[in-house]
Amino acid sequence: MTNESPPRIGDLLRSAAAQATPLVRGTADASFAAPTPCAEYDVRALLNHLFGVVLNFQALAAKQPADLSYTADRLADPDWRDRFEAETGKLVEAWSAPGAEEGTTGGMGLPARTVGSMVLLDLTVHAWDLARATGRSFAPDPAVVAGLADEVAGMAPMARKMGVFGDAVDLPEDADAFARLLATTGRDPRAWRA
Repeated sequence: MTNESPPRIGDLLRSAAAQATPLVRGTADASFAAPTPCAEYDVRALLNHLFGVVLNFQALAAKQPADLSYTADRLADPDWRDRFEAETGKLVEAWSAPGAEEGTTGGMGLPARTVGSMVLLDLTVHAWDLARATGRSFAPDPAVVAGLADEVAGMAPMARKMGVFGDAVDLPEDADAFARLLATTGRDPRAWRA
């Protein structure tokens, strides 16, 4: 039996960011009105949400307050793609800083690692949402999926109660780990094939 510590959130975020930022950069303005697997968002709203998450979770990594209730239209700035990439890099740095995963953070006083897993989940699942909404494929780093599995299972009941996750979707026995992760959040990967 090994006592391996789990991968650091900053390392997992670095991998997730490396996959998400090219998807964001490659999203054409013409697709902004397209629906996404995240029913309350079209592509533009999804990108604005993800941008807000990237900014707010930088603050949370530093144990600072964050306001997740307001979403600005950051896509009005012609350089939004460059800025998103730069801010996502800052997010990775923030969660890689010593102490970022320790203690509690956020308005609900959650364990910092749980909060870090939330932003890792958003960056991963919303990258899939964006890819599917724009007809592209997306396969996250298996280490990211493995790093999220237990955290997502643990947060799912509260996330459903808060309306953040939909009802879990039943999948066939042979579904892969990422499909199961999506299903836990209420997404049906079979309905949004690339």
